[in-house]
Parts: sequence; C-alpha cells; structure tokens
Amino acid sequence: MHILLIFLDGIGLGDGDAVVNPFAAAHLPTLHTLSNGQRWLRATGRQESARALFVPTDPRLGVPGRPQSGTSQAAILTGLNVPQLVGEHYGPKPNEATRQLLARQNFFKELVAHGKKAAIINAYPPHLLREIERGKRLPTSIQQALLEAGLPLFAQDSLYRGDALSEDWTGRGWRSHLGFTDTPVYTPYEAGVRMVELTRRYDFAFFSHWITDTIGHRGTLQEAVSLLELFDGVMQGALAAWQDDEGLMIITSDHGNMEAMDSRKHTENDVPTVIIGEKRHEFAEGLTDLTGLVPRMRKLLLPDAA
Repeated sequence: MHILLIFLDGIGLGDGDAVVNPFAAAHLPTLHTLSNGQRWLRATGRQESARALFVPTDPRLGVPGRPQSGTSQAAILTGLNVPQLVGEHYGPKPNEATRQLLARQNFFKELVAHGKKAAIINAYPPHLLREIERGKRLPTSIQQALLEAGLPLFAQDSLYRGDALSEDWTGRGWRSHLGFTDTPVYTPYEAGVRMVELTRRYDFAFFSHWITDTIGHRGTLQEAVSLLELFDGVMQGALAAWQDDEGLMIITSDHGNMEAMDSRKHTENDVPTVIIGEKRHEFAEGLTDLTGLVPRMRKLLLPDAA
C-alpha cells in the first residue's frame, strides 16, 4: 500500500471563461474523466467518477488574504493550519516560523521515524542543489520537509538513471533551458508510466511541479493551455499504469493562480484535490481543506500512529 502525491503549484478552481482560464480552454479528456466529465472549474463542485473523487479544497484556512506557497505547502505536509500558527499567509519560501514547524513535524519525518520509505521523485539541476547546500537559496517548504527528514534531493545522476523525473515530466526542459544535450526524454504518456513505476519503490512518493505557478505569474494563456494538455497526457500514462488496489494517487495544489491569467497574483479560490484508488471514499470523507491530507495519509500508511 503506497501513495503518490502529485503536487501542482498554483492551480485553483476559477470561472468558466476560456479567455482567461486555461482550464476552461484546454482539451483535457483524461483530466475530465477524473471529474465526472466536467471541467476543473469553480462551478464543478464535488464529483465522483469511475476511478476518482474530485474534491474542491480550501487553501485559505480561515486566514485573511491570498494563500501563499510557503505556508500552504507546509500545511499540506504537516496537517497543521500553518498560516494561522504563523499569523499570515507567507511565501513563496517558508519564513523562520514555518521552517520551525516543518522541523518539528512533517509527514516525511513521520514516515522515516516508522521505517517507511519516502522521496521526492524529482531530479534537481546541479546549480540549484549547490545554492541550497551553500545557503544561497532557501529550500521550498516541500524541499525543507524532505531535508528535515534526513532524505536527499535527487540530482542529475538520478535523472540519467531513470530514478527520478524532471520538473516538466518529459525531460525536455533540461535540454531547452538548462543546456543538457543527452538527458532522457519521454513522451508525456511514457513519463506518466515512469512516474507510477518510480512510486512503487516507496511508501510515499511526492512529485513536485512548479511550472504551473510560474506561468500563472508570467506566462501566456497558450502556454498554460499547452502545459495542461501535456499534463493530461502524463495522466493518461499514469492511469494506464496505476492499479487502484495498490494505494492512492492524489493530485492537489497549494493555492490558486493559473486559473486567472488576467491577473498575475494568487487567487483565493479553492484548489482541486483528486483522489484515485480503491480507498478514495474513505480518504475523501470529511476532507475540506489542505490540513486534511496528512491525517488521512497517516491513517493509510501509519495506521498504528493515526
């Protein structure tokens, strides 16, 4: 029994306006099968399909203002109302108070303490890892949680061996943006299959994707549509490889952004949480906000500690 959590930074449930919302414009047949044939919009509401539950999820957590990555990602991985505890939505990186909470408890640390295997299955480029190691770059809350558990961030050698995936799934970005010429390249379908295969090595595998948030801040509608259609292909491969009795595959986000391309700021919209697997109904029962993920993952993977 294991969990794959696919994290897409900065995707919320917005209006059905194809002029500003790529979720209203893109051709996403695979994603729509997960939401009962509906587009991922504010009006969609909770949906049940043959393999999945689609649950609008509150990232605001009762704290005024726009949710931010630092505190929302920490809420996802601690089960705590981090914005409330630190007194604000804060980001993009975690502030000192958020880092202290992540050091005290997070799901990666819990799993390691109970002898479970966990990983972020992304490969990170050399310059980023060097900057984190030298203290010139703060890790994200997701990366900080992993490091607090004494687990490594995977490097380029893991990408070459096929033991990790690039941020864009396919690996093309390492060639087009990072100057590598011989890194592995997958089709979206192949990348989805590979993601599921990697998951089977761990009790908890986390795939972290930030490009959605970057496009929401600085990109175009067409770039957002293209990225979503790529992700649709990834999920087509992932669903073909995934066996529903092997655990749960979860898709979620930390805050809204890319669903409103007429603004460069985060939104206060709910985010989508999609749960795939035989135990999806048990997992989704009572789930309303981002603090609800860890208690439910704990119940599945650490039943004696739940």
